[in-house]
Amino acid sequence: MSCTTILVGKDASYDGSTMIARNDDGGYTLKHLKIFEPKDLPQVYHSVISKVSIPLPEEALRITAMPNASKESLKKEGLWAASGVNAANVGITATETITSNPRVLGADPYVVYQPAKGNQKETPGGIGEEDIVMLVLPYIHSAREGVLRLGNLLEQYGTYEPNGISFNDADEAWYMETIGGHHWIASRVPDDKVIIMPNQFGTDTFDLDDALGEGKNFLCSRDLKEFITDNFLDLSRDGVLNPRKAFGSHSDADHVYNTPRAWFMGRYLCPHTYRWDGENAQFTPESDDIPFAVIPENKVTPEDVKYLLSSHYQGTPYDPYGSYGDPEQRGKYRSIGISRTDFMSLIQIRPYLPESYRALEWVCYASNVFNVMIPLYANVDAVPKYVGRADDRVSTDNFHWTSRLIAALADASFAGSVQEIERYQGKTDARTRALIHTFDAEFGSEKPAHTREQANEEIAKAVQKEADDVLAKVLRIRTMDMKNNYSRADN
Repeated sequence: MSCTTILVGKDASYDGSTMIARNDDGGYTLKHLKIFEPKDLPQVYHSVISKVSIPLPEEALRITAMPNASKESLKKEGLWAASGVNAANVGITATETITSNPRVLGADPYVVYQPAKGNQKETPGGIGEEDIVMLVLPYIHSAREGVLRLGNLLEQYGTYEPNGISFNDADEAWYMETIGGHHWIASRVPDDKVIIMPNQFGTDTFDLDDALGEGKNFLCSRDLKEFITDNFLDLSRDGVLNPRKAFGSHSDADHVYNTPRAWFMGRYLCPHTYRWDGENAQFTPESDDIPFAVIPENKVTPEDVKYLLSSHYQGTPYDPYGSYGDPEQRGKYRSIGISRTDFMSLIQIRPYLPESYRALEWVCYASNVFNVMIPLYANVDAVPKYVGRADDRVSTDNFHWTSRLIAALADASFAGSVQEIERYQGKTDARTRALIHTFDAEFGSEKPAHTREQANEEIAKAVQKEADDVLAKVLRIRTMDMKNNYSRADN
């Protein structure tokens, strides 16, 4: 599944938070925010896609998750829980589909489900994107613990696909990548850096000695050193392992689909650190060596992350909505903000607040170019119906469908609608920010007047009002563009 991921270290963020965020570009899949209590969790997990069964620990935590909502997708794909936060204030987003190469897959093939055929019995596959959140998030108390639990599962059961997984807690953020069927590496996000990930194997530096020793900033599967040596995977000439070159892809398709997204994100975060444009550019949209982690020139906010994950190459010749420059360049590269985004989540863990309300889960639905984020308190027993109730019936009572309608109408009349979308985004961001400030202060008092659930309801209500308003506006604009429009009035 194509996605884009951003991880922000605590010293790179505007307030000392760690942040992990991802676009889930699943192809118009209906999603909804849901709470899973420990009593809702099974003793044995059964995968719909790979048919693998895995015993689960007895002790579990409450989690939020973003599972499939459509009955058809639940039947075919399972929960596909995607992202969430647990009661210990640990976040996960899973997964960023990454790339591999034939040398890796020849040495450690994927563990693929084999249905029964003739006298041959059914053979379960490994774990994948469908499974990871539910197998890991309820059972961990730190980001590092999440890496280690998932690593053990990968080594034992294997995987049938290449994935990148993000974890964060109040102090650390970690990014983990699978290698073939059973191997993996993970890097602690440097506190002063931002990791940018566009559907490629991303890690470009790795301390194997630390990973196999103290594990301070790097972790990996236990036999990774032997796996690399035995299969001649290290391509460096100086003996310094570059995992991207050793384990990743180097295809022409990357230069259209993946690297341009890293280029835009790096260009935004570090506009003066490197040269991104012109004949003497250090990095172009088709460069294979764009840094995996960068030091941003300014502290990063949730609004920055949302802007990047909404990108359509605005301000460059590659903007599909552009009206200047060479028309043949427009839409040349795969945008970050794309039509088939199901949702975007940004998990922010704020270390300066009490544990009961330090985790915020920012939620978007549909194409990020046209949507807004709802910041919600994650440590709750229920979520607002506006974001947590969804079914196959299109309805403006649901944030997913409302966002989809706004996006489809505004895209078709971009020039006329873009100003209304910008006003909607700015007004909603300011209003929800003000509500979070108000409720944070209230929860810090001796006698809060609201519960966190009630606070989330108030935030959702404010967003619904603005969404309904802009939907009416873009609908009118799009109606005026209908082909059967005629200038002579009937009255």
